[in-house]
Amino acid sequence: MTDRRKRVTLQIDKSPREDSRFSPRGLPDDLRKEAAQRLALFCATGAGIWTIVVIMANVLRPTSVPTPFPWPGNLIGGITIGVLAASFLYSTLRSTPDREPVSDLGLGLLIINAFAIALINEWVPTFPDTRSVSWNTIAILVYAMVLPTTPLKMFAACLAAASMDPLAVGIANVRGLETPSFVQAILFYYPNYLCAVIAVWPSIAHHRLGRKITDARELGSYELVEPLAHGGMGEVWRAEHRLIARPAAIKLVRPEMLAPASAHDARALLRKFEREAQATAILSSPHTIDLFDFGLTNDGSFYYVMELLIGRDLESLIRDFGPLPADRVTYLLRQVCHSLAEAHARGLVHGDIKPANVHVCRMGLDYDFVKVLDFGLVRFSTPGLRNSLLSTEHVTSGTPAYMAPEVILGESEVDPRADVYSIGCLAYWMLTGQLVFDADTPMKMLLHHVETAPVPPSQRTELPISPELDEIVLACLEKDPDRRPQNAEALWQMLLECRSRETWSRAAARRWWEIHLPELTQPLVLAVPASGAIGVERPRERSGARR
Repeated sequence: MTDRRKRVTLQIDKSPREDSRFSPRGLPDDLRKEAAQRLALFCATGAGIWTIVVIMANVLRPTSVPTPFPWPGNLIGGITIGVLAASFLYSTLRSTPDREPVSDLGLGLLIINAFAIALINEWVPTFPDTRSVSWNTIAILVYAMVLPTTPLKMFAACLAAASMDPLAVGIANVRGLETPSFVQAILFYYPNYLCAVIAVWPSIAHHRLGRKITDARELGSYELVEPLAHGGMGEVWRAEHRLIARPAAIKLVRPEMLAPASAHDARALLRKFEREAQATAILSSPHTIDLFDFGLTNDGSFYYVMELLIGRDLESLIRDFGPLPADRVTYLLRQVCHSLAEAHARGLVHGDIKPANVHVCRMGLDYDFVKVLDFGLVRFSTPGLRNSLLSTEHVTSGTPAYMAPEVILGESEVDPRADVYSIGCLAYWMLTGQLVFDADTPMKMLLHHVETAPVPPSQRTELPISPELDEIVLACLEKDPDRRPQNAEALWQMLLECRSRETWSRAAARRWWEIHLPELTQPLVLAVPASGAIGVERPRERSGARR
């Protein structure tokens, strides 16, 4: 893995790769899926138009043409309708359309459709008075805009489609109909060939767009697969490592999203993110999210590569399922404290503990396994290391509902006791499903944290809470930092002695997940990608990485 003591400047590797999530034809998977949907719509529309033409020629307006469609004309129309209908079903019903040669199918349909149009054009003897520009000119241009393929393939297919009308002239001549000479047919149908040349340009535009998107989504050894979340600081993507098939979450922090006053400020912010990512990377607690890599992309975006988590953050978990029983809250809080205790021992303060930054996961066979996320506001509490984002006016210093009074007032240097206060707010949310203080505005909420005494959580929920746990939560919410547990390790020791922890276990956690989140309890299976690398195929769920 990259040495975390150095800044990683990412260089995008543009060499071809056989095992890639992106199409070798130039378009990423998601854009190929959109192309398949467009092709299906085109097939449905084409089948409908051919049906109307056949009906009008035989039933509705038989006198609109010199003679009604003879049986060969109906046969041509029927076969074309059947081919288009089958192609529509193929494009819409395939479970993995991105892995199918959708563009090759579309090029084949172009040639088949052009041949059918050409046969119909020549079936009725109209030479030399009533001949007009072929409908194939429109078909060629429309297909060029719908189908994503290489320019060479597009030109070859359009050239073949343009030649269907001269070919049909030859067939009509064999049938004994009055037809122009071969040279006259080529000259008359020159608009077909002109459209075939023009059709190359949309294909070139598709190809260039696909390469630009592919290059933009490739981060070193990782490929971005799909977006997971967007926030004020950037966006989070689900990604995969090309060689070892390891899923990951990549958080991109773009300079323009930080609204810097100048380019110098943007560079300073990125340097701070780098130093704080290095600090986070040294943490080894199993309850701290793993940071695999970090660095800068060529466009100046800072990125983190983190483990991809299966589970729910506490904010959505409580909103969807309500407050948690006291024994489960104690079980989860001990794991939060385990993560923060190591950070505090190393002189780091998280600075933004809140439900959205605490993920309750499935890790292998373990359930209710906590991961603490987003050390993006980490502060150095050791005197010689104080250099945090709090000194930067462009970045907020926390979340109002979970901020300690001393942080709000700015009266002293931030230390681990600020995290302890936030843990108290987090515990309050888990026990009651409510914030410690509700207010109409963030400013009023901040004032409550500074001045108002909190109501014990046992008085704001119908679930039983032991007096011992009540006291621990209120101790964390003391206004005076000196009266709180002095760091996460001290709080962890208090929770170890709390009797509320005794009834919740790994088995109880698994039963809860099987009832409430069954889609995340399926057996894990080995998946073998095309490259032969073996990875673990997990149930897909939102990443633990947050804004």
